[in-house]
Amino acid sequence: MAKYLLLLLLSFYSYTSTAQDSLKYVKSELIYGRKDGMALTMTMISPKQQANGKAIIYVLSGNWVSSERMLDAFPKASGLYIDAGYTVFGVMVGCQPRYAIPDEVIDLKRAVRFVRYNAKQYGIDPDHIGITGSSSGGHLSLMIATADDIADTRSFDPVDKVSARVQAVAVFYPPTDFLNYGKPNSFSQVSQAGLALMGVAGAFDFKVWNDTTRTYVPVTSMEKKMQIAKDISPVNFVTSDDPPVFIIYGNKDIVVPTQQSESIIAKFREAKVPCEFMIKDGGGHGWRNREVEEKNFVTWFDKYLK
Repeated sequence: MAKYLLLLLLSFYSYTSTAQDSLKYVKSELIYGRKDGMALTMTMISPKQQANGKAIIYVLSGNWVSSERMLDAFPKASGLYIDAGYTVFGVMVGCQPRYAIPDEVIDLKRAVRFVRYNAKQYGIDPDHIGITGSSSGGHLSLMIATADDIADTRSFDPVDKVSARVQAVAVFYPPTDFLNYGKPNSFSQVSQAGLALMGVAGAFDFKVWNDTTRTYVPVTSMEKKMQIAKDISPVNFVTSDDPPVFIIYGNKDIVVPTQQSESIIAKFREAKVPCEFMIKDGGGHGWRNREVEEKNFVTWFDKYLK
């Protein structure tokens, strides 16, 4: 009997906490684009009080997968930003194993453009948009940070005509250089079996359009694969006009080498881009009570989205 009573109390506490949290914000799902007959979605959470008119794009991605589990955890994960007055957009991208990394980057650019185009409707300033994510979400965030700002001016869709730029970035333990992952020239040495073992084979299953068969066909040339791997490595595209970047990395991370953060931070410093690199002593690829370190991200966005 005591066991069931305890479960009942825990369930009540969980419901009460959720109900109390929901009093702080309004949540709605948005369709930011469509591809292959499917909707691309994001969840917008807006603070009910003391909104600061600024936005955070929260990239819901791990192992280059946007999962329902991440979506379910998003309201709690965005709590620090909501409490600080930010409107937060949890973005799901078309992901592996169906879509590879280049496709995910395209989706995320679309998401940023969509938020900017609809900024007035969402009560935010289109020139005050930050982006955050962890691991692959951090990688995708840095792809946005270092991307050019070329819009499709000939598109019939007005969303495509606005900027995909962000004004500040803060990420956890991101991959940044696939050609040199932990050591020089490592990409050509990685087998398909190795990628499958790491659970990321779909992310690197690059395909190109074939006009003859009218299908997407796998890229088989190692030279072409390496070029694509270079194109999806943000370390190669750092320029002086990139937004300020904050990276936090755990020195016990066995998934993403320290070199990945160190190399891109060195590039940002060389380009004189405002940046900060924080090491979590004993931290792995994620750790408990990560919100302690994430508070630094809120401070970062407060500073550079002012």
